[in-house]
Amino acid sequence: MSSVIASDVGEHHPGPQTQERGQRAVFCGLTSIIWLHRRIQDAFFLVVGSRTCAHLIQSAAGVMIFAEPRFATAILGERDLAGMADCHEELDRVVSELIARRSGINRLFLVGSCPSEVIKLDLETAAAKLQVKHENRVRISAFSGSGIETTFTQGEDQCLKSTVAELPALGASEENLIVLGTVSDIVEDQFRRLFDDLDIKNVHFYPGRKAGDLPAVGKGTRVIAAQPFVGETARALIERGAELISAPFPLGAEGSKAWFEAVAEAYGVDSERTQQVLEMPYQRAKRAVSVHCSKLEGKRIHFLPDSQLEIPMARFLSEECGLSVNEIGTPFHDQLLMRGELARLPQDVPMVEGQDLDPALSRVRAARPDLTVCGMGIANALESEGLRTKWSIELVFSPVQGFDQAGDLAGLFAKPLAREEILEVGSWS
Repeated sequence: MSSVIASDVGEHHPGPQTQERGQRAVFCGLTSIIWLHRRIQDAFFLVVGSRTCAHLIQSAAGVMIFAEPRFATAILGERDLAGMADCHEELDRVVSELIARRSGINRLFLVGSCPSEVIKLDLETAAAKLQVKHENRVRISAFSGSGIETTFTQGEDQCLKSTVAELPALGASEENLIVLGTVSDIVEDQFRRLFDDLDIKNVHFYPGRKAGDLPAVGKGTRVIAAQPFVGETARALIERGAELISAPFPLGAEGSKAWFEAVAEAYGVDSERTQQVLEMPYQRAKRAVSVHCSKLEGKRIHFLPDSQLEIPMARFLSEECGLSVNEIGTPFHDQLLMRGELARLPQDVPMVEGQDLDPALSRVRAARPDLTVCGMGIANALESEGLRTKWSIELVFSPVQGFDQAGDLAGLFAKPLAREEILEVGSWS
């Protein structure tokens, strides 16, 4: 099997592409803890950071009154910042208390943040020492969610990459498939049924529902990405011998069909059988999407950079819902994972990688699109100017992958446009 590496990517978006570097307005990678801790049900995420970090995580997660969440912040106090306390000793104490209190934890992630005192800490070494101290009863590892190094969804990539070295080696005569990137439990169940129908065996979802669900990796491993923000993890798997299957992401009817077709082709599944298995869910997904098309067709949409979902979402909306894409802004354009998407984009759509906030907002105000996909911090300002918005964080928090979610995905974009019509009617009544 041949492995795909970054330099192998030959397909590029034919439209104008630029890069911007300047002031950003995005969440840091700590936000990814919210969906990761829901996915990995026996893991705990301990952020080493400030009170600001604690407030961010709590506000992003919502107030959990009836359940004790599996994340927390080891807050740097005045003594830490003044150098009066040994941060390693303090971390040791907090971790010991946490493990004693939460017996159900099988994996502890130490998550770095951006205060200078945290940056000075070698959390990877600290994690290794703590694991030995606790006699390997809990697997402890570390990754960075610092806003200096990561944006929003990149925290998941750092988290998964930190565990690749632990994956067992795949046997020389074995084959397996790794579906890379967090999906909801219901999406995993739906995907598994289709893989079974295609007679594709030994399928692993990474991350799995339990911390110990670690897939083997080696020369017989094929990887297919379910999320666009796991590029570093994909590269780490490729370095261990895996082969990356290039495909559009499983968003919408067309994207989901192309995604499963790419896997089936890689496994040599007969094309007639593939179509037979996929036809019914494909047609069902098309019907579900069409329900929302009357609200979406002919509308103009603008993507501000936030989640790395911008390119596949633009493809879905232009290809299946009839929207005109004004601009695609993305925080990072990973050509390795976007290879399957680029050729399906409209050729004249400008793409901007990175962000310089003021010029980006100026382009939105000049174009006045019908819908702008952006971060929460920007949305209210644009709404006050009469521009309809969609929070990009909803697209990450909601189960949107696969055939059965295609209609829900279209509905997420139709909802703010429908709300605008209701408000207009209300203002005249």
